[in-house]
Amino acid sequence: MAVRPLPWAINGGRPAKINARMTTPAIPRAKLIQFKKWVSEVGSKSLKLALSSSLALALSFNGVQYAEAKTGVNKPEMLPKEYTAVIDVAGFLSAGQEKRLAEEIADLEKDTGFKLRILAQNYPDTPGLAIKDFWQVDDRTIVFVADPTFGNILNFNVGAQVDLDIPRSFWSRLAGKYGNIFYWKEQGEDASIEAAVNAISYCLREPVGPSNCSEVR
Repeated sequence: MAVRPLPWAINGGRPAKINARMTTPAIPRAKLIQFKKWVSEVGSKSLKLALSSSLALALSFNGVQYAEAKTGVNKPEMLPKEYTAVIDVAGFLSAGQEKRLAEEIADLEKDTGFKLRILAQNYPDTPGLAIKDFWQVDDRTIVFVADPTFGNILNFNVGAQVDLDIPRSFWSRLAGKYGNIFYWKEQGEDASIEAAVNAISYCLREPVGPSNCSEVR
């Protein structure tokens, strides 16, 4: 693409005089309003796509409303027959690991009242919206979606009550430490999941205060 010289690069280095002929033609007000509206709509759609693409499963806990990324996946047939706090449809975890995580989650819920739920998936192979009723997600629920599709394997959606007690920066720092592609590629998806659960468990057990969850353990 050709680069046009700036005004002061013309006329021997002296600032060029800009007259009416060099100004941009006026745009009719109606067309300008229509253009601004189009830009706003495109920007909104782009933002929504970017946000939905950052998680394989996008959840909103305001009124416990849900929006599945891209295609509205809802596959209850992919849910396990019996209730469990850990659903691994991607095969990242061994049976022993699933059992240990489920036990840690049960102890955590008993001790703190917060509900941690784990969904390991490879989008679009996911039960999607079906987890809503299966897990009875509420304001005290943390949905941990382990999905490497978009690079970082650790994705979190937290309930309103959790959001009051845990600083939001904790989740981004946790994803940055144990969810980055270099970590899970080297250590394995299971290691990322287990490290994240341990860090969450430690955080939720800390007394609520200005310094709680300030470090990712």
